[in-house]
Amino acid sequence: MPDLDGTWDLFVLGAGPGGYAAAFAAADHGLGVALCDLEANPGGVCLYRGCIPSKALLHAAAIIRESRRASIMGIDFAAPSIDVEHLRRWQDGVVQRLTAGLGGLARTRRIHYLQGRATLLDAHRARVVAADGSSSEVLFEHLLVATGSRPVMPPEFAAESPRVVEASTALRLDQVPRRLLIVGGGYIGTELATIYTAIGARVTLVELTPGLLPGMDRELTRVLEAKLKAEIAELMLGTAVLAAEDTGAAVRVQFSTGATAEYDRVLVAVGRRPNTEGFGLELSGARLNRQGFVEVDEERRSGSSTTFAVGDVTGPPLLAHKASSEGRVAAAVMAGHEERYRPRAVPSVVYTDPEVAWCGLSEGEAAIQGHRVRTTSFPWAASGRAWTEGHTEGMTKLVFDEEAGTVLGVGIVGAGAGELIAEGVLAVEIGLRAQDLATVIHPHPTLSETMMEAAELYGGHATHYYGRQRMSADRSG
Repeated sequence: MPDLDGTWDLFVLGAGPGGYAAAFAAADHGLGVALCDLEANPGGVCLYRGCIPSKALLHAAAIIRESRRASIMGIDFAAPSIDVEHLRRWQDGVVQRLTAGLGGLARTRRIHYLQGRATLLDAHRARVVAADGSSSEVLFEHLLVATGSRPVMPPEFAAESPRVVEASTALRLDQVPRRLLIVGGGYIGTELATIYTAIGARVTLVELTPGLLPGMDRELTRVLEAKLKAEIAELMLGTAVLAAEDTGAAVRVQFSTGATAEYDRVLVAVGRRPNTEGFGLELSGARLNRQGFVEVDEERRSGSSTTFAVGDVTGPPLLAHKASSEGRVAAAVMAGHEERYRPRAVPSVVYTDPEVAWCGLSEGEAAIQGHRVRTTSFPWAASGRAWTEGHTEGMTKLVFDEEAGTVLGVGIVGAGAGELIAEGVLAVEIGLRAQDLATVIHPHPTLSETMMEAAELYGGHATHYYGRQRMSADRSG
């Protein structure tokens, strides 16, 4: 609660995963917290228009895919009948349950939740304007900026057209377009290609760089590329969109290859930019870099001892769990504890079919940092559980420091990779050695065994695979 002069210990601007995690942690530390957002409950873009809605639809898509795969076992289902409106209501119900739950947790912690648009007046004051036009002034000791990010819309798509949308709109699923162009082969583009292909759209995916998921280990992404190429209408790599015109009946798109095609809808997913405009951040003392992100130190401070920032607004990786971790660190620092944000491994997951997950250093990054690198890869075609589930296209890859034998990075491509990567995060974070992972007993038959057997390969050969390891020739990468 605020002190006698009405000053809160902490004012949190933005109630996404970074903002509400910081607010909850600060309240648990005994601080009086005011939390402000435009939505009726905490959750932010992740819960309302991103992570949760997309995973709900990805689960629906997975059910459709599994029903089709069942034919290899002699089990046949009728073609799925998709009630788009019903599916959207179910999706909305999931979102409403989770955001309402967060609202209840905020009230339980006696957090003062303000629904409205906040503008900073200085480093210790903000004005909040509610939807009905009423306003109030909030006084606070500490400020935490968690305003997130928004999609980038390139100039070639700048003209207003209801047929050209970004991810949040695409996740509303008002209809299934017959011909869908997805521009961008990163996290969002590949996940939405997975969804829309499953529910019946003819999907074309175009990516400017030579491969999907730019910057990722190509050994992993090639598995996803092969699967998508077999399922979607067309995969165009190393290709740019030069122009897009709404003809009134469709969107006519011109590609750098010289080709022209028409689509019922175009989904643009080429990146995100920080939400730093319109909040008066320049009056708070927060520092911005050339890309517009808020600069922070290891305590998540920016510009002054009382101004903090977390989440997407502070720069890549733009991940909800990274934001939440930062928020908890910032709250602990405000409460007077010694805390730093120094993770060795921030997991990343792409929830496609198959899923792709990784953490720690890639093979190239490890070499650049001066490690003598050894890698091992265990193919899921050697996993009994993968065969029983019909998901043998995956692999588990480990990156080691050759001299110490410690795990530097983990990459997994395959069904449930997003769940399996947690063991890899733990291994990197605490510096496990290959022997540690190889000798810990894993249940059989499971996909988790692939982590153990990839570690066994470091010492020679795995139980179920007379396989390979690779050592870098030098430290230069």
